[in-house]
Amino acid sequence: MFREYSRYDATGLAALHRAGDVSAEELLAAAAARMTEVNPRINAVVHSFVERAAKQARAGLPDGPFQGVPFVLKDLMAMFADEPICMGSRAVNLRPNYDSEIVKRYKAAGLNIFAKTNTPEFGLIITTEPKRFGPAHNPHRAGYSTGGSSGGSAAAVASGIVPVAHGGDGGGSIRFPASWCGVFGLKPSRGRNPMGPDLGEDWQGAVAEHVLSRSVRDSAAMLDCSSGAELGAPYDIRQPSGRFVDAAARDPKPLRIALSRKPLVPTDVDPEVLAGLDKTAERLAALGHHIDEVEPAIDSDQLWRDFIVVVSAEVAGLLRRLQRDYGCDIHQVEPATKNLAMLGRSFSAADLVAARYGWHQIQRAAGDMFREHDMVLCPTTPTAAVPHGSLPPSRWEELQMLASHRLNIGRLLMRTPLVAQMALPVLGKMAYTLLGNIAGLPCMSVPLCKTADGMPFGMQFIAGMCQEERLFCLAGQLERELGFTDLPLNT
Repeated sequence: MFREYSRYDATGLAALHRAGDVSAEELLAAAAARMTEVNPRINAVVHSFVERAAKQARAGLPDGPFQGVPFVLKDLMAMFADEPICMGSRAVNLRPNYDSEIVKRYKAAGLNIFAKTNTPEFGLIITTEPKRFGPAHNPHRAGYSTGGSSGGSAAAVASGIVPVAHGGDGGGSIRFPASWCGVFGLKPSRGRNPMGPDLGEDWQGAVAEHVLSRSVRDSAAMLDCSSGAELGAPYDIRQPSGRFVDAAARDPKPLRIALSRKPLVPTDVDPEVLAGLDKTAERLAALGHHIDEVEPAIDSDQLWRDFIVVVSAEVAGLLRRLQRDYGCDIHQVEPATKNLAMLGRSFSAADLVAARYGWHQIQRAAGDMFREHDMVLCPTTPTAAVPHGSLPPSRWEELQMLASHRLNIGRLLMRTPLVAQMALPVLGKMAYTLLGNIAGLPCMSVPLCKTADGMPFGMQFIAGMCQEERLFCLAGQLERELGFTDLPLNT
């Protein structure tokens, strides 16, 4: 057994494999052993196909930069031929006969895909506690949330099952679990990675797929492998000047960074998080960067209301497609999902257009911040991880949701305090991440901070459109100069 497996990042494992020091079969066996050891405690992986991956390893994997490295997919968007996809839902159990475009690119990179990870139903909540599979546990502390919706992938990376894992981000779903599990997570620019063949865009462009990783260079090298135009896609964005992985290896020029404290959704911010923000700013200044305190000119109340309109409309459309095209029994979805779909059906096309107009205003306000600054620094999350049961709706709230679902009173609800009462506990946790999704900007959560009792939380950096190279430069510098938070690889 390759006992040092969990001490290497994916780039390091690939180098060992190329040198002939370890085989793809040995790497897979080490990943499977680690999964067997820790997954009963953390519930990160919900479906595995190790024997199929072993056959792939024996047959020979493509000669890409990550040849032989074990890899897992989030069980939500990435279709992997002949393996089930459940999307965290009791209503879904599909078995596609094709690979998503991004999966094809992962395979071409030489990755050996062997499992799928836990996710909340349809990625709709910022904690991974689906009724179908049960909660994923934070590797740093049992009984605490991993965040979501890529919580299973974040836990798989933080616990050492894999060094890098697939994720998706529609409201913070890569950065949020990266923050709470203490790993690195970057959401790329809108259109940077492919979403086909099933989608051109998702959530009106808010969703982007990429990975969570233990090292910056892995995230950068993976984006080199996965990014690029896709035939028929709605976007073909500006390509980088060089390789992302090269950007991660060089220090940035002195940057002018806007520090933002104000959450863009009403919520309480933990004083330890704000202290971590100040400490990060001090460290950046010591590295030669200039910090200004600046707040975006954004109407926070309008932001979260427009987000609900867009997402609920998308959920209503998703359930219709699942029922129409695949015969899924959508009556089995969770009460919160039923309620969101009811809201979505109650809005008019004009309501959706108005919400998208609000998003354009936010995009302009975000753009104004980059007139004089290279990037924005803010917390990734307003708190560190919370105990299980804190974020999903209570049984009483679920009963209220089911009642409103049956009464079909969505537009009326939006005029009452009830929507804010139910939505803000979750949306408030996304108070710093939503901006990147609405504006389509590249953002990253960097694992720099811990609470006094040892729970990690990240700092978020947001850059202008197509400025991933700049983010990777800074992230690499922070990783080399300051180091990232420790992971519980020995537990």
